[in-house]
Amino acid sequence: MAYHFIPASSTDFTISSMLGQQSQFFPVGYGKQQIANALHNSIRLALKEAASPAHLSVETTQTRDLGLTPEDDPVVHLEAKELWGQFHKSGTEMVITKSGRRMFPAFKVRCSGFDRKARYILLMDIVAADDFRYKFHNSRWMVAGKADPEMPKRMYIHPDSPATGEQWMSKAVTFHKLKLTNNISDKHGFTILNSMHKYQPRFHIVRANDILKLPYSTFKTYVFPETEFIAVTAYQNEKITQLKIDNNPFAKGFRDTGNGRREKRKQMLHQRCDVEAKK
Repeated sequence: MAYHFIPASSTDFTISSMLGQQSQFFPVGYGKQQIANALHNSIRLALKEAASPAHLSVETTQTRDLGLTPEDDPVVHLEAKELWGQFHKSGTEMVITKSGRRMFPAFKVRCSGFDRKARYILLMDIVAADDFRYKFHNSRWMVAGKADPEMPKRMYIHPDSPATGEQWMSKAVTFHKLKLTNNISDKHGFTILNSMHKYQPRFHIVRANDILKLPYSTFKTYVFPETEFIAVTAYQNEKITQLKIDNNPFAKGFRDTGNGRREKRKQMLHQRCDVEAKK
């Protein structure tokens, strides 16, 4: 189920009214560097207190008049919800690296309820879920202290933005190219996270036909609790490692390295010994 973050009034529901120092606007993947630079230098975007755990509280009140047309009644469903649920049950972990690592499961949604002819910009960001740092101890995650300071959070704009409602609704919207990193000096626009901290992905819909109109546009935010994860530099929970191996077609590295490769060498060695013993 998707949750809407509903502010006190429609005037509070514009991005420009929510500018702050905790998040920065960076149109990752949009591909127009001059626009990226202009926005990056002139706007420090925030969904108010975006990096604050308090912002993750959910209101389920009805959407008020946000200046949207009657055709605007977006509904968002998380794809691979069952798979996300399996990971969530064991405590989802996402690896972060200096060079950037993609998420698995990938964040993918299916949208409906758009005005077919209107244009929309779809965005995603990842914010701290709480104020704690964690450790994996005795086969479970435990609070290990206060969270480290967070880097300004970057907004990832889906590279197909802006597109018509009809285009967005014609297929699943995937953010598989979004990458996570622990490199605080990252120049690629990746999402910078702290290892052993818990995070919550968020999905945003903005009705606008131009990226430059984002600061003055209304938007809706959706949070799927089962997509919450802990950032790690190496998997801690064997159950999560196994789920990644079983479900990620690109997890070949797990199978061909580490224990997997050592086991193969042992098997080959035993086979050679058996052959030599028979001679």
